[in-house]
Amino acid sequence: MGLADISLDVAKAQRGDEDAFKVIYRAVQPGLLRYLRVLVGDDAEDVASEAWLQIARDLPSFRGDSNGFRGWAATIARHRALDHIRRQRRRPQHDVPVEQMTDLPSPDDTAGRALETLSTDTAIRLIAGLPRDQAEAVLLRVVIGLDAQTAGRVLGKRAGAVRTAAYRGLRRLAEQLGADGNPAGEDGQDDTMC
Repeated sequence: MGLADISLDVAKAQRGDEDAFKVIYRAVQPGLLRYLRVLVGDDAEDVASEAWLQIARDLPSFRGDSNGFRGWAATIARHRALDHIRRQRRRPQHDVPVEQMTDLPSPDDTAGRALETLSTDTAIRLIAGLPRDQAEAVLLRVVIGLDAQTAGRVLGKRAGAVRTAAYRGLRRLAEQLGADGNPAGEDGQDDTMC
């Protein structure tokens, strides 16, 4: 996967260049958001915002190249996600009746966004169904594009363990998709009966 080298933009952003920060944000945010969707679901954008606040605050202290930056950002996002999960467990859940939400307008074109993200959402849903270690390894390696060593630093594991988890996760996804490329059971037929 050919990810853009953002090393120069990171260095410029560290010196306060806002345009360079926009470049690194646009390069890293989509993968980071997909990773967070698996970890925290619908709260991914909120957690990503918290992560980017910390990234912006700590950017002057970052040292490394483009891949190192992506790994550093993923580590920060993962820590914010784990903090969020801990807060959610401590906080009582209050369900808001759907009737109270019908008058709230959507800030974007819902139909357009749904069509745009349909295949991404399907892929993320399938990845989210993997065991957590495999899901995180696949997301960090394939979606964010980190090498095994950097992904290992994010997860606190050896590079070999990350490679193995990613391989197992991708193999399981391939089995779920089957030969026709459709997730098992989505075509209305039970693939186990063949």
